[in-house]
Amino acid sequence: MLRTALRPASRALVLPRARAIQSPWLRTVVTKRYTPEHEWVAYDDATGLGTIGITEYAQKALGDVVYVELPVAGTPVAAGEQIGAVESVKAASDIFAPVGGQVKEVNEALADSPDLLNKSAESDGKSPFSPDDLLCWLAKIQMSNPGEFNELLSADAYKVHCSGGEESS
Repeated sequence: MLRTALRPASRALVLPRARAIQSPWLRTVVTKRYTPEHEWVAYDDATGLGTIGITEYAQKALGDVVYVELPVAGTPVAAGEQIGAVESVKAASDIFAPVGGQVKEVNEALADSPDLLNKSAESDGKSPFSPDDLLCWLAKIQMSNPGEFNELLSADAYKVHCSGGEESS
């Protein structure tokens, strides 16, 4: 029986190599959920990051925002734990972590311009992140338990909650 072996140079000619190509059509799924306390979380399934902000409902109730207190990056937080506050000319409101994990980043732009929250507290719903969302988020949390996200209110359930109904999920 005749045995043949390929030399390294000829192996490259015989065996095609797969190239790593990232398709521009591949996208991550970003889903937004809400809390009864009027915070929103946009969860990016590719990174495990939850981006947190306040809802339009909360922003309108507060009025002109004059100060925002944010958590410190690197801080571990539990779901439901107070992580900051928003003060306006009308009132002050605590911000609670909708999900647990570690704070990875905070929106430093809000320290100098807290009124950015009045521009657009959340996107128009047509896309997970509008250009205004880049300005109005509060913090990004590396979620320790992504299952907590699914326990939050869907957009429809949040609308019912804001109108005085009791629907959940």
